[in-house]
Amino acid sequence: MIALFDLDGTLTNPKAGITRSIQYALERLGHPVPEADELTWMIGPPLIASFAKLLGSSDDAQEALRLYRERFGETGLFENEVYAGIPALLQNLQEKGVRLFVATSKPHVFARRILDHFDLSHFFIEIYGSELDTRNADKRDLIRHILDQEKFDPARAVMIGDREHDVIGARANDIATIGVTWGYGSRRELLDAGAACLVDEPRELEAPILTLTASMPPRAVTV
Repeated sequence: MIALFDLDGTLTNPKAGITRSIQYALERLGHPVPEADELTWMIGPPLIASFAKLLGSSDDAQEALRLYRERFGETGLFENEVYAGIPALLQNLQEKGVRLFVATSKPHVFARRILDHFDLSHFFIEIYGSELDTRNADKRDLIRHILDQEKFDPARAVMIGDREHDVIGARANDIATIGVTWGYGSRRELLDAGAACLVDEPRELEAPILTLTASMPPRAVTV
């Protein structure tokens, strides 16, 4: 039994750190700076693509990402909080023999620091994320990389995430996805992408994780 967890919007709520770091980058570039609530669509997807969409230029996006990391790497990654119920969920899954991994588009060097800071790293066998040069930022590539490294059967695994990118990446690698609704993707976004089911609270996650990871092949479940 294997569970891959997204980080932002699934394990932790990173809104303050991410939006403030985006605002910092935009201000440094001399671009208009939206309010934080207008930037939450950028939480989850690869930031380089989101900056390109926001700024209308891939060249500006590269500089925006550099400036974003300038602030995020010092301050923003700790402007974050663990969702209530997540540590208990991870503890219960670990005790039931589920092998836990992190699969985030965030660079793994930042992801590890965040999980260490909140004392969550010990629940996970490995923490996988993108490289600083943006390799594996696409969830399809990242999950393929995880499968190459860990050699587990995708039919005995499930991805847990809050955005369509989690679902798309998992489905491309024949892994079922549980969509969580406390993050930054809508219910419609997750269902349209093909999530096997939706869960509204961390305490409700254990049952579908155990059901899906015990299924061969994966199948939809109702929560």
